[in-house]
Amino acid sequence: MAKCDVCFRQCEIKEGDVGFCGARTCVDGRVTVGNYAKITSAALDPIEKKPLKMFHPGRKILSVGSYGCNLRCPFCQNNEISWGDRVKLYAASAEEWLPEEITAKALELKAVGNIGVAFTYNEPLVGYEFVRDTARLVREAGMENVLVSNGTASERVFEEIAPYIDAMNIDLKAFTDGFYRKLIGGDFEMTKRFIERAVETCHVELTTLIIPGENDSEDEMRKLSAWVAALQERAGKAIPLHVTRFFPQFKMTDRGPTPVETVYRLAEVAREKLEHVFVGNV
Repeated sequence: MAKCDVCFRQCEIKEGDVGFCGARTCVDGRVTVGNYAKITSAALDPIEKKPLKMFHPGRKILSVGSYGCNLRCPFCQNNEISWGDRVKLYAASAEEWLPEEITAKALELKAVGNIGVAFTYNEPLVGYEFVRDTARLVREAGMENVLVSNGTASERVFEEIAPYIDAMNIDLKAFTDGFYRKLIGGDFEMTKRFIERAVETCHVELTTLIIPGENDSEDEMRKLSAWVAALQERAGKAIPLHVTRFFPQFKMTDRGPTPVETVYRLAEVAREKLEHVFVGNV
């Protein structure tokens, strides 16, 4: 048995088993990554789809994902590869794409507008070693690296990947500890610390999905945007916020989509403090 220190869960993993995330395992008494180079999803996406509005707008990026996640969002749009009944099937059918192969593909796609590699779809940092190794090669090839993450990784993991990441989109899923603990099984304070560190090292944009009855109050948005405004003032640079619309899916079909007017109203509330606020899924 060995203890994993990648995130707040600090899983004790028995020999041959996997941790809560489904991606880390114990081999010869030590924790190692079980999803290394195992790719379940790949696409050449518009950079705006990450979403990143203020990082090389109009360009494309090779996006790759593996499997596993350390959160349990009941509204997960990538649940097939993140968590749920079908993850094992996707994991078993994943293709092996080594860091060298992904870097070569990224370079090949420069001819059609590709700027680099985005680590996305599932939670990339449950397999941070692959992110680190690939991003290093992509950086050496003169291309950009993007990380799309839930921001619940330890300081050690952050230090491993930060030197190679040029931009991040981080989910700030709500602005209450209760939402993080009760609805998604996360760690609000770790997420905030991760965002604070990320802003020191690269371009950062944040995304908040507005879920009816959960995080859709004006008061919560005022607190969230005030925190982001204070953070960007300390950093001396803009931190764009994406306010996006929820649609019922996966294990959260007990309510309808977020009213469009709610998304626009909360975006206006955020603009009381922030200059760069974008709406999505409307």
